[in-house]
Amino acid sequence: MRERNIATCLILTILTCGIYGVVWFITITDDVGYVSDDQSVSGGMAFLLTLITCGIYGIYWSYKMGKLLYEAKLSRDMRASDNSVLYLILEIIGLGIVNRCMMQSELNEIAREDA
Repeated sequence: MRERNIATCLILTILTCGIYGVVWFITITDDVGYVSDDQSVSGGMAFLLTLITCGIYGIYWSYKMGKLLYEAKLSRDMRASDNSVLYLILEIIGLGIVNRCMMQSELNEIAREDA
């Protein structure tokens, strides 16, 4: 896992009309699985399930990623807050890109801690 620049990810998502957003979604899922030692769903599978369920799985995904990030930070004795409900609400109101930025920020913190 490596740190990713959030602004670069946002710009690439906009410039590629969302295609990089899919890559980012898959990468975040895989990275969260790696830092939390939970390999129950791969990034590709999460994207496929979100696509098949017309976004419904994406709502659950946001909540689950919040829980896994919280547990990963706790296991490293880092200061942590459980943002899973916030991620859930943001996804429901259509601000999933904000979720990805916040999740990437948390992943970057964990990457710095592990380095």
